Amino acid sequence: MEDYKKTDDERDLPKRPWDTCREVPIIEDEQTPWKMIKLLRTICLLLTAIVVFGLALCSKTSFLLLITLSNEGTRILSDERKPVALLCIGCALMTPSVLLFLQSIWKACYKTSKSPAKATIALVLFFEFLVSLGAAILTIVAMPHLDIVTNVTILNGVAVLSALLQVITQCTAKERNRYLLPSITALLLILLGYVLFLFLYITKDPTNTKMSIWVGLAVGGSFFVSLNWWENYLRLISKNSSSVILKSLCMDVKRSQNMLNMLTSLLRIVVIGCVLGAYVPLAKMDWDIVNTIPSRETRIIGILIGVQLISSVLCHWFSLAACKMHALRRCFILPIYFASLAVMALLVIPVIVYYQDYRISLNGTTTNFTSYCSIVVDGRSASLNGSVFPDLVYDVTHSLCYLDMSKMMDIGLLTGSAVSWWLGLVLATIHLWHLSLYRIQRTQELFIRRLYEGGFMEQSLLLNTRFDVQTTEKRKKFRSLDPAKVYLCATMWHETYDEMMKIIISIFRLDKYRPLKEGVISDVTFEGHVYFDDAFKNVTGSHGRHVNEYGEMLVNIIREVYGIFINMDKGLFKKRQQIPNQGIVRTSYGGRLVFTLPQGNSLTVHFKDKHLIRHKKRWSQVMYLYYLLGWKLSTKYFKKWNKVGVDEAELKREFQKEKHNTYILALDGDTDFHPAAVMLLVDRLKLYPQVGAACGRIHPTGSGPMVWYQKFEYAVGHWLHKTAEHVYGCVLCSPGCFSLFRASALMDNNVMKKYTVKASKPADHIQYDQGEDRWLCTLLLKQGWRVEYNAAADAYTNAPEEFKEFFNQRRRWGPSTMANIVDLLGSTTLLCKRNPSMSKPYMVYQLFSLASSILSPSTVVLMIAGSLTILLDIHPNWALVIAVIPPAIFLGVSFKIKADTQITIAAFLGILYAFLMMISALVVVGNMVEQQTIMTPSSLFIISLTCFYLFTALLHPQEVGLIVFGLLYIICIPSAYLLLSIYSMVNMNNVSWGTRETAAPAGAAQQAAVTPQTQTQKAKNALTRFFMQSKCCRKMCRRDDTEELIANQENRVMRVEKEEIQPQNTIVGDVTDFPTTPEPVFTCPNQCWVTQLQSLSDDMLLQEDELDQDEDEFFRDMTTKYLEPLPEDKKKQKEMAAALSELRNKITFVYFICNAFWLIATFTLQLASTSVFIQVPKVDINMQPTGEYLFIEPVGFMFIIAFALLVLVQFIAMLYHRTYTLIHFIAFLDTEATLERRAYETQQVTDDKDNNGYNDDADEDDEDEDEDEDDRDSLMFSSMYSRSQESGTMV
Repeated sequence: MEDYKKTDDERDLPKRPWDTCREVPIIEDEQTPWKMIKLLRTICLLLTAIVVFGLALCSKTSFLLLITLSNEGTRILSDERKPVALLCIGCALMTPSVLLFLQSIWKACYKTSKSPAKATIALVLFFEFLVSLGAAILTIVAMPHLDIVTNVTILNGVAVLSALLQVITQCTAKERNRYLLPSITALLLILLGYVLFLFLYITKDPTNTKMSIWVGLAVGGSFFVSLNWWENYLRLISKNSSSVILKSLCMDVKRSQNMLNMLTSLLRIVVIGCVLGAYVPLAKMDWDIVNTIPSRETRIIGILIGVQLISSVLCHWFSLAACKMHALRRCFILPIYFASLAVMALLVIPVIVYYQDYRISLNGTTTNFTSYCSIVVDGRSASLNGSVFPDLVYDVTHSLCYLDMSKMMDIGLLTGSAVSWWLGLVLATIHLWHLSLYRIQRTQELFIRRLYEGGFMEQSLLLNTRFDVQTTEKRKKFRSLDPAKVYLCATMWHETYDEMMKIIISIFRLDKYRPLKEGVISDVTFEGHVYFDDAFKNVTGSHGRHVNEYGEMLVNIIREVYGIFINMDKGLFKKRQQIPNQGIVRTSYGGRLVFTLPQGNSLTVHFKDKHLIRHKKRWSQVMYLYYLLGWKLSTKYFKKWNKVGVDEAELKREFQKEKHNTYILALDGDTDFHPAAVMLLVDRLKLYPQVGAACGRIHPTGSGPMVWYQKFEYAVGHWLHKTAEHVYGCVLCSPGCFSLFRASALMDNNVMKKYTVKASKPADHIQYDQGEDRWLCTLLLKQGWRVEYNAAADAYTNAPEEFKEFFNQRRRWGPSTMANIVDLLGSTTLLCKRNPSMSKPYMVYQLFSLASSILSPSTVVLMIAGSLTILLDIHPNWALVIAVIPPAIFLGVSFKIKADTQITIAAFLGILYAFLMMISALVVVGNMVEQQTIMTPSSLFIISLTCFYLFTALLHPQEVGLIVFGLLYIICIPSAYLLLSIYSMVNMNNVSWGTRETAAPAGAAQQAAVTPQTQTQKAKNALTRFFMQSKCCRKMCRRDDTEELIANQENRVMRVEKEEIQPQNTIVGDVTDFPTTPEPVFTCPNQCWVTQLQSLSDDMLLQEDELDQDEDEFFRDMTTKYLEPLPEDKKKQKEMAAALSELRNKITFVYFICNAFWLIATFTLQLASTSVFIQVPKVDINMQPTGEYLFIEPVGFMFIIAFALLVLVQFIAMLYHRTYTLIHFIAFLDTEATLERRAYETQQVTDDKDNNGYNDDADEDDEDEDEDEDDRDSLMFSSMYSRSQESGTMV
């Protein structure tokens, strides 16, 4: 036993105790300024709470002051001018209906709207008629005759029917709930408030018939208004009821909400207008007085109604934002609750202060409130020029004069009714305190009605919020959204060590962030896949092909990262966990490695042999789409459907549900991301069913001027262009380096199937193969799916650091972008009909953007001409001729010289242009100082552009440092928009990939020439081959025709010459060539790729496994149908190359002829500048006229106006998008912090139990008990903590 323990202790030691120092890469998120973000979050929540409280206070106070001014006897407005105040009250009531009507009209124009049934229309209009009638009678007719305290609190009484419906809803529920008693209490308190109110006013003067009428109208109106939120409870009552009528009514109301909103909005406007129009003549007032209001009264009324309307709209929006930020209690409920109390204090405290001051001024003389009202309040004269505040206080006091505030009876009844109504509202909405929300709750699922009620701001916000029946448990178990499955799919080819390290660490981070626990259903589960293109090579002396140097590097990186993550939290002298054995599998397309990550998620590396399956990025995407969505998702449902007795409708629902909740995260082989970025993208797809894809903010990484330029270029593109696409329509390109796609969108008609089409025409090569991610988004948009952008989902990818690589990358992107936008513009009518997010105005915006892109070379030439005009002090036309010569020469010679030479010339010209731009900017600044004026085109352009970019950067505090690279971006404009455009157009016929086409890394094995063999050597090699075939192919028991073909291919590819690394694309396409070779000598230690990878390291054992027979058959069928290597056809290649050159010539001619027309038009107008111009006066730095004038040609002026309009449109979209990004991110921080804390506590418990399990002094019974406890608590992967000799090897 001691010997056994000694052996076990020895196995616990590190394998190499002398080599415990590690090189640990960056694992934690060191790029996100979390301290700044947490501070920003705290500030945002605090400001939101203050703003909601302040806006609710302003809305209610201004509305009540308008009602007070319409009271008889007030002095700010005389009695004959009361219709003005009543008109403003009506405007406050009608404004939400007007806004809702406009919103509904917009949605009806650009989105689908279904018509409701006639019975639904009749019922809804009946309720809305009562609500609008009650609101108009209560606020316009009754409340002007009541006191200010009652007016503040009687609005809380509109919760009476909501409290009653809550009781009914909870009583009809099938289980007990926790808020039944508060609802009953709320109903009783509100009714008690009405009783006290009636008793106070009716018993005060029973002979006053008019007051009794006003009181009765107030009670009746408030009861009618309480019908406003009946829809909030209809859905729950119908759900628990067996009535078919209720269920159909609820479904019809929800389905046709937009059309009902239009009808009800019009009805409300008409009813309120009729009540207002009828009451004024009945009250013996004249509408003509509205036209003769003095300026002072007009100013007071205008300020009050302006504050009321603006504060109401903003209060509704900020309340919605507070709920979406998961700050329901702090920033919504509490501020709204306290707003009513603050309004009461704001209106009543000045009354008390003025009354006490009056009593003190009497020097002890006895007085009461009634005499104060008659002497001071009613006996005052109207002030025409003094402060408005005292008059407002006295007018508010006048409303209390009907009651005797000196009597405790009146004070007690008034206070009792006010407190009862306020407590009733609090108890009726106390369920909101534990309301469960999703991270970015949709507005229609948060608020039942779309907008607010102008006169009942707090009540409409609280009562309009969704009501749920909550059980009597401490906290209702929130029904989370359906679990989502995310497949991480990365494509690789010739990535470097650092690039591979980034993507592998990112996948391991995600595994740690969302561990896969057995028996526990997580909200999101992950599965990683890496598709390695052209992963095999020939090795002299080997029977089979070997994985190339890049593949070996990937395996070593995974082993290294695995060892880091599995022992990340272990101390130096703690027991080291071992890397579990992983799987290695032979496949018909090459091979795969199957890894089980430390927290249970899986990672599969697919090594593709280009002799067995088609390679390049798009075909790797086709491979994983059909494997993950076709084989793993669809096939299992068709197998179930084939069984007898299966409910086909239920099976179809399950299939659609899983497609809807399955996502593909497309990644590049060098993408670096953090789990938070993935979760932010998942949020968008989870809660918005029409979103087919979402992309994040891509940050280029690297060093050097070329990367600095791209950092600012990417920033501007994401800050302005992508946000504008997201807000006004859809994002046209979701980049393949970091984008999340919905399975149901990819599997839709004309998407995944069409994505497999081979390019057969020249234009297809440009659109399909040069920008596959943009083309995939084009297919999604045409099918009606929405593509979005989330600015908070950050991902980092390597950018080209060399000028040549950058130009080759953009040579692919430019024509592909143009081809896809033209494709969408050509399908505008169909696109706008199918896709509710795409409208014709948005397509006009895209057309303008395309035109700007096409005319960018001529625009840059005009900019250079302006610079030459300033520097050389010559006529603009001569400067234009000089500016045209270099790009024209470069365009002409580019058709005759090689691409590398073109890039060299472009680099030289780019440097010259950069110096020219920099000198011109300095000259412009010097002229501004010398001439003391900024009213010149160059000055205005530089100042406006600088201010614009600076302000935009300040709105992105995390990226504000990128503004430093803006200078480099500006001086590189000629190179990027002129020279690069010429290079892209001229080389459009070159459809090769252009990047990463490098030689093998240092240290790659070189293959030597084979010497002639003797007869003895041939016999020896034959025996060696026989035994190696038996060893390497022992798993391949089934031999069919396809397997024989693969074996023959493996034999044929044993060629003796060195295999060169091929580019990802060629001029037309890749072909597979299998040359015949002499019989090789099998002297390599590893005779196939399996033994090669198994021999890399003994730290991670790779156990060979066999692929499932059905899955193997799937891969063979898929390869045969879609992914067979392209055969060689020299004739077709030449024909396609000629066709591409012809297409290049046509497009280049049209492209540059448009620019030529633009330059000729400008040249002609400059010649005629003495007769055709726009005259603008110059001003100095102090904005004073200088007496001189600036002459601008009309074309240039229109271009400046169009550019300014485009920038303004993008800037508005950026503000909107930044706001909602901030809301989403704050909600994410609040919700994910709770999840991470729980996960951390669980992990701590796990670690403690593991440490206890390693106690050598524990007896056998304790060990058994620990094992049982581990099973009970579902500890993650307990097998990793107690290894056997067959389980793996120590790190």
